[in-house]
Amino acid sequence: MSQYILAFDQGTTSSRAIIFNRQGEILSVAQKEFRQIFPQPGWVEHDAEEIWSSQIGVASEAIARISLRPSDIAAIGITNQRETTIVWDRATSKPIYHAIVWQDRRTARYCDELKAAGHEPLFQAKTGLIIDAYFSGTKLKWLLDNVPEARDKAACGELAFGTVDSWLMWKLTDGRSHITDATNASRTLLFNIHTQDWDDELLTLLDIPRSLLPTVRDSSEVYEHTGDEFGARIAIAGIAGDQQAATVGQAALRSGMAKNTYGTGCFALLNTGDKPIASQHKLLTTIGRRMRGHTDYALEGSVFVAGAVVQWLRDGLGIIKTSADVEALARSVPDNGGVYFAPAFVGLGAPHWDSYARGLMIGLTRGTTSGHIARAALESIAYQSVDVLAAMKQDAHLELSELRVDGGASQNDLLMQFQADILGIPVVRPKVSETTALGAAYLAGLAVGYWDSEEEIMQHWQLEKRFEPSMSTDQREFLLSNWRRAIDRSKAWEST
Repeated sequence: MSQYILAFDQGTTSSRAIIFNRQGEILSVAQKEFRQIFPQPGWVEHDAEEIWSSQIGVASEAIARISLRPSDIAAIGITNQRETTIVWDRATSKPIYHAIVWQDRRTARYCDELKAAGHEPLFQAKTGLIIDAYFSGTKLKWLLDNVPEARDKAACGELAFGTVDSWLMWKLTDGRSHITDATNASRTLLFNIHTQDWDDELLTLLDIPRSLLPTVRDSSEVYEHTGDEFGARIAIAGIAGDQQAATVGQAALRSGMAKNTYGTGCFALLNTGDKPIASQHKLLTTIGRRMRGHTDYALEGSVFVAGAVVQWLRDGLGIIKTSADVEALARSVPDNGGVYFAPAFVGLGAPHWDSYARGLMIGLTRGTTSGHIARAALESIAYQSVDVLAAMKQDAHLELSELRVDGGASQNDLLMQFQADILGIPVVRPKVSETTALGAAYLAGLAVGYWDSEEEIMQHWQLEKRFEPSMSTDQREFLLSNWRRAIDRSKAWEST
């Protein structure tokens, strides 16, 4: 049997490819950043062709770095930025417009109209989601309504819609495969998580032809084989949205287990087993994974801006040269100096869901330094996670004993210690922090028999570092109280 699994980790700011061995260890990594396009305030786009070229490029690079032959790859797993929306011409495989990124807020007012018309309970009951510009459905409607000839072509069956996983599958298979998996489908506002099918009532409400949509498959099965890109036919056998993939990579495969991923955004998922829990606190009910026809569900809280705030310190303010510099700058001061940062650059996600919130920094004095700003920015990531996890505990009626963490910002020890302190529970970081890619690898490997069972995968999880809370209850409550005051002041800014 071939010896390795290749994971495509297509993220919001970069494309990565990682090769794993049978122990779940990383053997090779290649990464390439791509352009972020901001045509108007609140709009975020990507060039879908650049997504493809960067992803296939790093995959070839990762294979070459350790002198593998394509035949040494047992399978490919795909994980992707979710909700990002692409429409392309079936005949030419050319996108009709830039990819509209999950962070994009251009459909916020249309979402308000849907809510004012009383449709939110229907969407929530069927999809587990709230009506928000975050999700793919309203982005797809915008493309059909605003790109010349798009509606006519869609009506004739000439166009295809997909999230990034579908786009990569289409390109990898030379247009033979137009599919998605259940985790990505569950993020569109168009998929009924109970019937496990696209919902005709919701499609009619949004005026979206069913012919645009991909076929929905399990998260772990052999879908197709690659075309000529690698010089060998490699099985494509796993697909999951990035946060669901990270849950698999963290081996949070049993009901009651939770993880938090610190990437561009911040995403907490709680595995709720085979029972979907309807949130009473503005969380999302989503599909955690679907394998062999069996569905596991999850509660999710989505924070729109987490690691992206560090990019802003680097690219917007210019107070650090690289993202890795933020920890040293934040450690240059003993505390936040009374500064609080609400990074609502594109509105607020769970549990606030305010499309009109905007970024705010408060508590500035003449004594405020770049160190205080860096520390407040890092702390904002932890505070937002507290808000999400508090809502999660209320919905699921449980107390978390620990939080498993991953993603780029989880390597920041100052942030992770503050997260443990402000939560009041241990934060645990695994040896393999690339859990999103690892989850995609596991899903692909299980489908081709590279790994035998989920139990084998759970045995691979190893602790790298444990952060124990050391902050007093009084200090924790003082900081959280000030955070809540700051976040409240950022709300509804754009509409006032």
